[in-house]
Amino acid sequence: MKQKHIFLLLISIAFHSSVVFGQEAQTDTVDTREKYGIRLGIDLAKPARIFIEDEYQGFELKGDYRLYEDIYLAAELGNEKNVIEEPNVTASSKGSYIKLGVNYNFYENWAGMQNQIFFGLRYGFATFSSELQEYSIYTTDPYFEPDIRTEGREFNNLTAGWVELQLGIKVEVLNNVYLGTHVQLKRMVNETEPTNFDNLYIPGFNRTYDDSTWGVGYGYSISYLLPFYKK
Repeated sequence: MKQKHIFLLLISIAFHSSVVFGQEAQTDTVDTREKYGIRLGIDLAKPARIFIEDEYQGFELKGDYRLYEDIYLAAELGNEKNVIEEPNVTASSKGSYIKLGVNYNFYENWAGMQNQIFFGLRYGFATFSSELQEYSIYTTDPYFEPDIRTEGREFNNLTAGWVELQLGIKVEVLNNVYLGTHVQLKRMVNETEPTNFDNLYIPGFNRTYDDSTWGVGYGYSISYLLPFYKK
C-alpha cells in the first residue's frame, strides 16, 4: 500500500510539472518584441478640402522613423495653392513646404500594441509665390463707386520659417496600418514680405494676420509601417 501511494505521488508530480512547463512554453511563444521601422502616409484633410473649397489645391506626404522606444524622427512634405478673398483684396499663394522634427509617445501600450498619443515639435520652411489678383482703392467718400483694380501683380521667391507644436494620436486599425489625427499650433519666426503687400497665406503655415504671428492647423492621416526589425 505504501509503494502504491508513492507511485501515485510521483505520477501527480510529473503531471503537474508537465502542465507548468507546457504553460511556460506557450507563454514564451508570444512575441512581445516591438516593431522598429519607417511609417509612410498621406494627410487626408487636404484632399477633403479640395472637394469642399473651390479655390484650394494641396497634398501632404508624412513619415516617421522610430529611433528609440518612445522617440520618433518625423517629417512632412507638401504643396499647396489657395486663394484668399477679403473685402478690399483678393490674392493667391502657391508653393511647397517641409517640416522636420520629432514626436514623443507618452502612451503606455499593452504588449504587442503600438498605438500613440504623441507630442511633436517641428521646424517648418516654405518657398512660395503670391499674386495680387484684385484690389480696391480705399475711400471714405460714398459718392463715388468703388475703384477696383484687376491688374495682377506677382511676387516670387518668397520664403517663410516657423516653429510648430503638434498633439495627436495614431491607432493601428489593421496590421501595420494606422489612422491618425492631430492639431497644430504655429509661431512664425521669419518671412519674406512683398513690397507694399502682405502674405495672406503661406503653404504649410496656413492663413496669416497682420496683428499676430501665430497660426493653427489640423490633419488626418493614414499610414503604413514598414518594419525593419523587432526588439
